[in-house]
Amino acid sequence: MLSRRGFLITGGAAAMVGGIGVVGVAHGPGLSKARAPWVRAGESFGDPRLDALAYAILAPNPHNRQPWQFDLVGTDRVDIYVDLDRRLPHTDPYDRQITIGFGCMMELLRMAAAEKGYRVEAKPFPDGEPYPRLSGNRIAQVQFVADPDVSKDPLFASVLERRSSKEPYDASRSVSAETLQKVISGGTGDLDIGGTLDAGQRARIIALAWKGFEIEMATDVTRRESVDLMRIGNRAVVENPDGIDMGGIPMGLFKMTGIVSPEAIDTPGSTAYQQGLDMYHPIIHSAQGFVWVKAAANTRLSQLQAGRAWVRMNLAAQQAGLGIHPLSQILQEFPEMGEPYEGIRTELGVERDGVIHMLGRVGYTKFPAASPRWPLESKLISS
Repeated sequence: MLSRRGFLITGGAAAMVGGIGVVGVAHGPGLSKARAPWVRAGESFGDPRLDALAYAILAPNPHNRQPWQFDLVGTDRVDIYVDLDRRLPHTDPYDRQITIGFGCMMELLRMAAAEKGYRVEAKPFPDGEPYPRLSGNRIAQVQFVADPDVSKDPLFASVLERRSSKEPYDASRSVSAETLQKVISGGTGDLDIGGTLDAGQRARIIALAWKGFEIEMATDVTRRESVDLMRIGNRAVVENPDGIDMGGIPMGLFKMTGIVSPEAIDTPGSTAYQQGLDMYHPIIHSAQGFVWVKAAANTRLSQLQAGRAWVRMNLAAQQAGLGIHPLSQILQEFPEMGEPYEGIRTELGVERDGVIHMLGRVGYTKFPAASPRWPLESKLISS
């Protein structure tokens, strides 16, 4: 029997195709342009910094905002800035998750530079660590140093295949302790990295994660922040290859006919709103295990370190054929999230000054296509 989601994507689309035809839809833009940066990575741009940055921009980051900007200084330096308009003020009020995304990007930058025979010497926040929110200060200053003896990272082989699967996991395939340990061991830095396959703890974390998702959806400003970033249909994805990708011909049809629209999704009680809940329920509840990254203190430096650890865990999972998907809702620091936020801290034994930077579910499923990206040249700035 088809699930509601299955009907929505197949039966519903087929009915509309039969009723209105596909003229104008089939000839709409494909998603190859939005995914072109994944193809271009590996090309020579004539500058080792650009060659490395072409991989770095493929890093995972909150809501796929891709908030980085790069200033090429001289012949061997990159200054990294944040695009302040690409932060998430409601779901990420202190820019913690955005900073973690920069840590992911900088780790890929380091790995890609090593492939070209360069060591990177990074100075995080050389102008000072901004609090409570990020500012125009540099996120990092990165020097490229030619080094024929620099070690290449075996995880780099999976950079172009790296995915974060947002589909339900296969409940018939359990994750082995050995495979989970491979993911945990992929992490690095002075952090507390762990995971669980225990059925009891898994059920408790699932309950907390679901509560967090419900709260984010029920809170007007946090729900609207996500809705405003939804790119519904291929044309919207190509025009803005960031945010939440809802591309594909079926979605384009639903948008054309008004079945799916930002207004409908943003209306509690509407069919589109309820379908959003119904679609996410099996995603969270099919978790076959969890991994996490904790830190003793919530500093900007620990946030960068957490990003570095997370992308490495993502790559290690990819190499093991395992799906990994961050569940960030219960880690968000807006007031309405207080109860599950404290609940997950208690569950994972976080000390008073500590923080859970990342929490993700693991399991087996089909890997999705690459997520959209802005081209590298759009992220370059001039001094």
